[in-house]
Amino acid sequence: MQVVGITTQHEIYVASKEHKFRINEILLVEDEWLGNPKGEVVETFSYNRFIPMGFDKGIVDAQVIKTLEQLGYDIGADEINLSKVRLFEEAIQPIQTGASVRAPEFSEVKQFLVKVQPAEGLVLGEIRSTDHMENTLPSELKQLMKIQEQDIERDQNGVPFIFDIKAMQQYPHIGVFGGSGSGKSFGLRVMLEEIMKQSIPTVVFDPHFEMNFTQLANGVNGVDFSSKFVSVQIGKDVGVDFSSLTIRDIERLLGAAGALTESMVNVIQSVHKRKDSYQSFSDRIANLVDALELGKQKVEAFIYDGNGLSREQIEQYDTYQKLLNQFGSLPLSSVRGIQWRLNRLYQAGLFQHNIRAIEQGLSNGKLVVIQGSVWLLQVFSSYVIGALYMKRRTYKDAKLQNEQGTFFPPFIVVTDEAHNFAPKGFDAPAKGVLKEIAQEGRKYGVFLIFATQRPTLLDETITAQLNSKFVFRTVRGTDIQTIKEETDLTQEEGKRLPYLRSGDVFVSSAIFGRTIAIRIRLSDTTSPHVLNPFDELKVMNDQSDDNLLKVLDHLLPLSETALMRHMDEINERLRKKWDVTQLKMELEQLAEKKKLKKVKNPFATIYDRP
Repeated sequence: MQVVGITTQHEIYVASKEHKFRINEILLVEDEWLGNPKGEVVETFSYNRFIPMGFDKGIVDAQVIKTLEQLGYDIGADEINLSKVRLFEEAIQPIQTGASVRAPEFSEVKQFLVKVQPAEGLVLGEIRSTDHMENTLPSELKQLMKIQEQDIERDQNGVPFIFDIKAMQQYPHIGVFGGSGSGKSFGLRVMLEEIMKQSIPTVVFDPHFEMNFTQLANGVNGVDFSSKFVSVQIGKDVGVDFSSLTIRDIERLLGAAGALTESMVNVIQSVHKRKDSYQSFSDRIANLVDALELGKQKVEAFIYDGNGLSREQIEQYDTYQKLLNQFGSLPLSSVRGIQWRLNRLYQAGLFQHNIRAIEQGLSNGKLVVIQGSVWLLQVFSSYVIGALYMKRRTYKDAKLQNEQGTFFPPFIVVTDEAHNFAPKGFDAPAKGVLKEIAQEGRKYGVFLIFATQRPTLLDETITAQLNSKFVFRTVRGTDIQTIKEETDLTQEEGKRLPYLRSGDVFVSSAIFGRTIAIRIRLSDTTSPHVLNPFDELKVMNDQSDDNLLKVLDHLLPLSETALMRHMDEINERLRKKWDVTQLKMELEQLAEKKKLKKVKNPFATIYDRP
């Protein structure tokens, strides 16, 4: 392998007759004067004499052709492999044309590939095109993972990609971008598994109910995450302590249940009292609605008349009168709007629990998965993230001032579908606190991992603060443009984004100072949604067929004239409400599938065992 063509301080062209270059392959230029510079293949080209295409396209120009001829390459007869190589570090002068190039040993490029030992970082995958270094890898970097390519599982044979989690103190926050089917969710699962191995407190907002880590993947032994994570559902296990909410908190919560008008905000500010419980606040709102519907004149008439009213009714009308004297100027429609939003959140179970289970899980160094519908997670996240962040911030501020504070651990906030939590261009319940964490969180030890299919829809302030970005296959042009603007992906890498295989990812990180192409390792656990829906449908149909055949077994052979006589028994045992027509249709389908034999005679159709 030799350097050919015009070279610069940061890019060279390399040619070879025998070696076929691979994208992301690492090469070393034997130039001791420049310190044997190393680089990565970013573009490849092969010329074969049996395919006589011109050299006027792609990376090859007249200068490269001239150099090849001078170095002894026969343009008309040889197969020539060419590559464009981008140097890791800019050279002090252009590389000399004709310099020898070879594949490096691991020790020669270790500083560019591995920043931390496996025990201290996140082992996320294998760096692409590094298998030629397998023999020179130290033992502690071997056999760390399994890799799947082309549906074939294999052992690690390249350099592991180990993310230095401690470096987030200097370069905080991670973005995980990728379209549907790109491997984004799978990559996020692997990342969370590694975080659990490090016992780092983490809170995960899971709108898809897929972040469960109890089911081990096939062939995985010795990995048990059941004690390292806890899963909670909003309304069932956790909720909001209403009495601890400020007026601003209530506005955010009710605004997430439905947009608030200025008049509704005025209702909240007027009616809410400090330390209100949900019951006291909702009762006051409900009584105010009733009072406004009756009107002041009717309420006073009932009180002054009083005939036929019980003591409870008189007290009720007294309450109405006091509320009208205080809040009678508030519009009925706005008060009803607040009542509807309160009821919606209450029916979702939001006000029936607290966040003690989440705080306990984080204090024990666990990963806490919070599950719920997207809109409910949006509502709840604004409260819980703010509460947890304030606990951590209060402790750190007290420590800086040499005061005694209650310890609360540093933690990571993880959200899938992140553009729903911090959208660009309009407000969302949790957006304010997430922006604050993005800008200030590293000082307090609070970090973000944001996963989304649509980085263009994510708030730009937050996107700019994501110092490490994992970019999976992305097809949409606007998203690719956003990714290019926010990372150091080259023009060639940007062109490759729509064609990446599922599980391949570009890692653009300030920690490494460049973009690295990796293959995500096989996960230790599997998602509960791993079964293909069409396979699921087949399994359910087969199960339904088997149940029917079991019920029919003692009735076979069964004549269609006897269906009515056995209808009640069949429905009772199957827990169905079929009529004769439906049952006959089911029998016909079993006959088509060869699970029953259908015999016709002059008198009737008979179904029997095949």
